Amino acid sequence: MDQSIRTEAEVFADLSELCASPGYLHAIAYFCFRDNTIRYGDVMTPEDVLEQFGMDRLVRTEISTLIGLSCKADLNAEMQTPETIQRYIDETEILLTEIHHSMMPNMTEIFDPEQASNPNFNPFKNGDFLREAIFYGGESAYHFQYRDLSSLKYKGDSDWLIYNKGFSSEDAISAITAIQELQNRKINEFISSLDINNPNSWTALDAYKFTAEEISAESGIDLGVVTNVIESFVSPIGMSDFSSLDDFNPKNAYPIIKTSDTEYLLFQNYSLVEALYETPFFWFYEDKTYRSTAMKNRGDFTESFSAQRLTRVFGDRNVFLNVEIVDSKRNIAGEIDVLIVYANRAIILQAKSKKLTIAARKGNDLSLRDDFKKAVQDAYDQAYSCATLLTDLNYKLIDDSGNELEIARNLCEIYPFCVVSDHYPALSFQARQFLNFSKTEVIKPPFVMDVFFLDVASEMLETPLHFLSYVNRRTEYNDKVLSTHELTILSYHLKQNLWVDDEYTMMHLGDDICADLDLAMLVRRCKVTGERTPEGILTKFRDTTVGRLITQIEKQEDPGTIDLGFMLLLLSEDTVNQLNTGIDHIAKLALNDHECHDLTIAIGAGSTGLTVHCNSDPLEVAGPKLERHAERRKYSQKAKEWFGICIDPETKKLKFGLKLLYEWEQSDELDRILADAPKPQRKINIGTVVKGRKIGRNEMCPCGSGVKYKKCCLK
Repeated sequence: MDQSIRTEAEVFADLSELCASPGYLHAIAYFCFRDNTIRYGDVMTPEDVLEQFGMDRLVRTEISTLIGLSCKADLNAEMQTPETIQRYIDETEILLTEIHHSMMPNMTEIFDPEQASNPNFNPFKNGDFLREAIFYGGESAYHFQYRDLSSLKYKGDSDWLIYNKGFSSEDAISAITAIQELQNRKINEFISSLDINNPNSWTALDAYKFTAEEISAESGIDLGVVTNVIESFVSPIGMSDFSSLDDFNPKNAYPIIKTSDTEYLLFQNYSLVEALYETPFFWFYEDKTYRSTAMKNRGDFTESFSAQRLTRVFGDRNVFLNVEIVDSKRNIAGEIDVLIVYANRAIILQAKSKKLTIAARKGNDLSLRDDFKKAVQDAYDQAYSCATLLTDLNYKLIDDSGNELEIARNLCEIYPFCVVSDHYPALSFQARQFLNFSKTEVIKPPFVMDVFFLDVASEMLETPLHFLSYVNRRTEYNDKVLSTHELTILSYHLKQNLWVDDEYTMMHLGDDICADLDLAMLVRRCKVTGERTPEGILTKFRDTTVGRLITQIEKQEDPGTIDLGFMLLLLSEDTVNQLNTGIDHIAKLALNDHECHDLTIAIGAGSTGLTVHCNSDPLEVAGPKLERHAERRKYSQKAKEWFGICIDPETKKLKFGLKLLYEWEQSDELDRILADAPKPQRKINIGTVVKGRKIGRNEMCPCGSGVKYKKCCLK
């Protein structure tokens, strides 16, 4: 090893000594103000949020480490000179960078030429490699999600909290929300004071201080109740056991610092709402008489919350909780936590409540794999087993009321969901490395997520068509898309429409792509002024012909229609624009001459396609004509799948549609018909318009009818 590179322990020791320096708390306050505060004008923009992704910014785990180290001895908040504070800041950043470098695995181990021919060699499964991803990986939850979900998570434990802690879960949420609002106001006051105060006295530390009286006045809650809430999240000063990055840091579970009999200090509100979400369970667990109840409530929350969010997308009648799969003798063969059946597609969701242990965070290979097995692998194995039984009509489905579910079982796609209830660091990356799964024509690769991602996805993709379309592509690209967490991939999809061309083997997405989604969720959940929907797939075509067609399709729970919607959502922006222009054009022609006009799209090198007819013909005329035309086009492209839709020329609304799905087989009759027919007039490939020659009146009609153009579509 390069002797110039110090060990992590050596650097950590220097950092510990620096954090114990007189007045170091002022440096921590500076980092919190710089790196945890979004500054914006009247309207927040994605550019404002992007500043949070700067390379010079400390991540929350780094700041938590500084806070924990500063509390290992007595606190010293004496004001220092600006030069001293700046020295603290500079030295801290140097040491943290050095620690980060020391955590990175040796590149010779990753790209070991001796292992190049070993198909089982995967250095990314190594615990030492995963330590860096676990510590520096992005947060999987927004602060307001911890706040809001805590209310649901501990709804069944409120009596215990009131009796043992002196406050309810709602009291805790109100008090903690009041702390954040008070601190936000104090931060704004601090910014305003910079113009009038002497630079030698500049410090953001006071903005992070508060008293119980202030919070009681801010929240309107009794002072005694507020004090109980605050004191429940205070940890004592003096943490001699915190001697490495991966050790348990009490300031994560109990982030409030008590500086005097009446004053408290909270550097990161995010840590407090996270503690509100996670710490109470450990209080319950220590009560042996309540432990089993707490465990049940925890499991019930994950299942019920997942069902609630998916009901928002799919509706009550399509979501089923606690489904048993039984054989002819009523023996239970499988249990599904949450089952969603929509048209001919299903989601099997299995929920787990399992955190990453300290040993796993330290990079212990066995602990990493054991934690992952309990949190994800077991859930997936259960989901896959139930998926195979779901398609077997020898088994019956029984709901939580004991009634047999009468649902369609001829499913074309089943998606296994594995959902964990807590923040599981580097979950997406670990799933990529550790998860063993199978897939069939019907059972798709698994989708691993936490409740926080499911919350956001159901918020942004609020229709079955958009939700299932994203799930289809995300699971299909399971091995092609790499990101630190799922929110980044979803944000990319909302902006760019998730698509990975076959020529690419991997696409890596940076965390800054998430800025637009971050802004949208802040607007929706925190009353921030800004755009509530990222500019992209949900907005660009909303008021266009294709956009209105998709809106129509979203309201129809029909397998063929859903497939058509999937196909339309796959189209690139250029193709959608061309399709909009094409449909508008043929609608105008049909209005002028009252004849049938058409266009055709070939997709994916011709493996799929769409034929659009625009006419005012009755169904008994328009239907056979469209089916005949679609059949010819499908045959000419040697496609497996082809769609046909008929559009009303006046409203440009969908009149009806059809889907042809079968393997291509050579036909002498179709060969003869197509040989005599001219090439199509209007055929759109992805991103390309192909113009054909003008068709003569006495030539065979291009629709494939077998009669002359003047006697068919020209009329």
